[in-house]
Amino acid sequence: MKKFLFIILAAVVGGLAALGGAQYLGLNEQVKYVEVQPQPTTNYANFAEPSTTVNVNPAPSAGFATAAEKALPAVVHIKASKQAGGGGRGGFDPNEIPESLRDLFGNPGEGGQRGEAPLQQGSGSGVIISADGYIATNNHVVDGAEDLQVVLNDQRTYDAEVIGVDPTTDIALIKIKETNLPTVQFADSDKLKVGEWVVAVGNPFSLTSTVTAGIVSAKGRSIDIVRRSGGELAIESFIQTDAVVNPGNSGGALVDINGDLVGINTAISSPTGVFAGYSFAVPSAIVKKVVEDLREFGIVQRGLLGARIMELNTARAEELGIDRDNGVLVSEVTEDSAAEEAGLKNGDVITGVDGVITLRNSELLEQLGRHRPGDVVKISYERDGQERTATARLRNAEGTTDVVRPAPKPASVSELGAEFVSLDDATAEKLNISGGVTVADIQGGILSEQTRIRPGFIITKVNDRNIRDTEDFQKAMKSANGTVSLKGVYPNDPERVVRYAIDKSEY
Repeated sequence: MKKFLFIILAAVVGGLAALGGAQYLGLNEQVKYVEVQPQPTTNYANFAEPSTTVNVNPAPSAGFATAAEKALPAVVHIKASKQAGGGGRGGFDPNEIPESLRDLFGNPGEGGQRGEAPLQQGSGSGVIISADGYIATNNHVVDGAEDLQVVLNDQRTYDAEVIGVDPTTDIALIKIKETNLPTVQFADSDKLKVGEWVVAVGNPFSLTSTVTAGIVSAKGRSIDIVRRSGGELAIESFIQTDAVVNPGNSGGALVDINGDLVGINTAISSPTGVFAGYSFAVPSAIVKKVVEDLREFGIVQRGLLGARIMELNTARAEELGIDRDNGVLVSEVTEDSAAEEAGLKNGDVITGVDGVITLRNSELLEQLGRHRPGDVVKISYERDGQERTATARLRNAEGTTDVVRPAPKPASVSELGAEFVSLDDATAEKLNISGGVTVADIQGGILSEQTRIRPGFIITKVNDRNIRDTEDFQKAMKSANGTVSLKGVYPNDPERVVRYAIDKSEY
């Protein structure tokens, strides 16, 4: 009997011990998000008191799935190709970009038949922004391409045409002939906060429909990469994220947790050419304005202040004797510009546009870049330590508030090795001629080998046949054989008719 009671007692004690162990190890608890009390820390002088609680929040996995489902159908794969020797991709020649900063334009390789110039091929991404086939991408994805193909998420393939490009923001607009396409909606990138989750969708290494996630690491970043093609008017105010992107992601979507577009992925910071920590996207606020301009006008309408600027820091402020450590210093005001009309002067420090704080060059250029010529903006600035405001009516590069029209696209005749532009009516009237084509550029061919013709020469007749525009000129050259007579004038001496003769039989 005693032995039996001893066995029962041992079983009870063992059960209680097991239960207590389970409780101690947490095996009997459900997972919860709790406020964790930190251990006491040593306080040091001049340091803020540490927080007493830490909020533990999970990554929004359900949100990632929602964002991917919405964005994936609207992100396309772009294949760009051209014959080798046709020039580089604008300012994004990989040999000219610092190794630490890389664009995301994939380069699967070269092809071509023996005896032919090899075909250079590249791979990028794009985002469908309207159901009738308009697609936003990067300028460096399509720049210089002779053939563009777009592959949809469902693998349908289309030829695409370039509607317009903007090297100053590295944004381009292309189009395919299709309707009822899935689209992505624009979000307000101004409301995006550092630390928020974002999702990148694109085609890295030609792997279609790839989704990655990260957080916004910074906003308003300038990495001096767009300036290589966009020049002084380049706008760099990137969203920096740690979402994994790689070559081929160029032109792809950066979306928020709702699946709405907050940016176009453009570049990565990397010593190797593949992702190593940070990527950069053009904010949707800039993308939206640029593609609307390209769709309506074929060229971006940039509202310019007309002033040279430099970013202030403590050292520069001390050097210039300015009593503030940040802001955008006006170093020179252009004559007859919006800045001069608004009363801005050399030495003024711009601090905001339309109530938005702009203490860095990138922030100021981004805010101005959202406006067209003729738009009125309110400039906040400081002069001699006093805060002031001014109203400026922005102008275009010509100093007017008119809409800017794209320059005529040059036509070429391959055997001539030159490009030609139809003469505009105003110049024709000024020179007292009925029409013609201007030799815009000479690269090599009959003209450079057989004549001393110079760029700028206006061809008015081919074999005594009057030429009004590039279409007339191409028809005349196509039908001409043997020795061909080209007559015309140079604009600085319109009274003197010049004749050049070429022999097409050698080609």
